[in-house]
Amino acid sequence: MSTTNPTTAGDSLQKSSLHAPPPTVTPFTIAAVAVVALTAAVSYYALIWLFAYIYPNGASGLFTALFVALWLAALIPLIPAVQAMGRSQKANALLRSHDVVGARHHAALGREAALTSMGYSAAILVLATLVAFVSTKDGAIASTFLRPAFIAQAFSDVLAAFWVNVRVALGAEVLVLVLGLGIAIMRMLPGRAGRPLRVLAILYTDIFRAIPGIIVLYLVGFGLSLAEVPFFKDLPPIWLAIFALTLTYSAYVAEVYRAGLDSIHRSQWAAARSLGLSYPQALRTVIIPQAVRRVIPPLLNDFIGLQKDTALIGVMGVIDAFTQSRLIGSAVFNLSPVTVVAIIFVVVTIPQSRFVDRMLEKDQARQRSGSS
Repeated sequence: MSTTNPTTAGDSLQKSSLHAPPPTVTPFTIAAVAVVALTAAVSYYALIWLFAYIYPNGASGLFTALFVALWLAALIPLIPAVQAMGRSQKANALLRSHDVVGARHHAALGREAALTSMGYSAAILVLATLVAFVSTKDGAIASTFLRPAFIAQAFSDVLAAFWVNVRVALGAEVLVLVLGLGIAIMRMLPGRAGRPLRVLAILYTDIFRAIPGIIVLYLVGFGLSLAEVPFFKDLPPIWLAIFALTLTYSAYVAEVYRAGLDSIHRSQWAAARSLGLSYPQALRTVIIPQAVRRVIPPLLNDFIGLQKDTALIGVMGVIDAFTQSRLIGSAVFNLSPVTVVAIIFVVVTIPQSRFVDRMLEKDQARQRSGSS
């Protein structure tokens, strides 16, 4: 019986794969050129509709030059597509001259160039489709949602009302941090003595995560006043809104805290108890500080959601940014004032989202460096 040396077999497999002909680049190149052509066509008609809406009486020479410049910008992905064609021809020439290694190198570069062209073309195609959607039907969509005169008219009033949303969000966030942590600790109480509180914490989180926030706002805003509940019946609507959002988001934040507390290794508990610390002392001085550092990014995500849900407080009669925009929109029979609210929330929320992403990246980098 003959035996094969594994090293020899591996070397022969490596040599055979090294000298195998490279994958063809032609399909990638054809696909890239096709996507660029589609992007150019959609961009052309999108720009025509956009300029026809902005300048219904015809554009001047300056704007004609701008039109041409924008359309040529949509053709920029053609450059890597042409490069992919050149790499494909170079790879074929090297393959005919039996330079397999060089052919594989140029084929890889050609595929990368073709994929780059398709990626940029796809992004431009999405933008051009959006412009076409907004500009069609003589700009009916743009006139309904993006009329500059109505946006300028509503901006100052909507921005002033937006500070109500800010105050509600900040007040609720402070209360949510405290109540959510308390519920998480209740759910983690050990032994039979803590079972009743654990059950109550589970019921709280399950119930308030199941009820839509707008229903909680409606019940709190009108139910407590109708029932003449002491203390709550005399609160202004803005404080009732803070209370309702606190009830809802404390359930979500409690689960975030609980995940952070569970992520702390049991050895930390054992080390703290071995030093003579009681359960509350170990929790306060050892476990909670470590858990809080880990849950800051998901907590910020929940607070972004809370901030957006402040747009629902109008159901309680609070004049916030959304309610103010609806009042102005009903007066001018247009939805451009509501677009102002959307723009403000986007401007405020996107930097927070990027900040959360940055914190997640730093936390992951810290964990990788610690594990290494």
